[in-house]
Amino acid sequence: MRLGRIAHPEGICFALIEGEEELVAKEIKGTPFTPPETTGREWKLDEVRLLAPTLPTKVVALGRNYADHVAEVFKESAEHLPPTIFVKPSTSVIGPGAEIKIPDFATNVEFEGELAVVISKVSKNIDPDNWQDHVLGYTICNDVSSRDLQFADGQWARAKGIDTFCPLGPWIETDLNVLDLDDAKINAYLTHDGKTEHKQDSNTNQMIVKMGGILQRISQAFTLLPGDVVTTGSPAGTAEMVPGDTIEIHIPGVGSLRNPVARA
Repeated sequence: MRLGRIAHPEGICFALIEGEEELVAKEIKGTPFTPPETTGREWKLDEVRLLAPTLPTKVVALGRNYADHVAEVFKESAEHLPPTIFVKPSTSVIGPGAEIKIPDFATNVEFEGELAVVISKVSKNIDPDNWQDHVLGYTICNDVSSRDLQFADGQWARAKGIDTFCPLGPWIETDLNVLDLDDAKINAYLTHDGKTEHKQDSNTNQMIVKMGGILQRISQAFTLLPGDVVTTGSPAGTAEMVPGDTIEIHIPGVGSLRNPVARA
């Protein structure tokens, strides 16, 4: 089941996203954290606008969780730079199609395509063997990062937390069996001056800390609330993006998240 959040002609709501060739958004009552009940109102997806599929109080991420990305960005081995936790504020979240806006003080901004999960209930000290009991579903995150600020500041709050630096979407895929987390593809494409390049071409089998361990580690420190997002790390292939570019991240079984880049 795909759960989305949409802006329709009369307002905003959560919706079931159904269909294959022609997608339809069916309004549901309330929030996605109870069994969905449709209201009877529906629209073709091209008649509405997809928003970020959740309204998280926080996005908690595990950085440096792919060895190839550690070597690519930090010029160190993962043995010397273990995974680290950081938080992106709710004000950084945008939805599919919304502009990533780069401010003048961020001069080397890169995309990072990542698999993410949306939390289903209040969660603390998650048992890694039962992590699925705490997850509503999968979504995609673009962990936009200003490398100049990241290295200048020595910590990552500003570099990764700027407004619009956390695109999420296109929806929440609630079937947790749709992915084999030992073998799930992650792809990212950069379109610059009309030319599209396949930049990230990786697999979740490269994750250092696996899903259960990620959620255990993060929930030991932070109480996770319904709708919060946990990201699982970026593989190699990240690259600079500039105003006028477009980034598309695709995870088979989950969907595609596409955002243009603009000047703030």
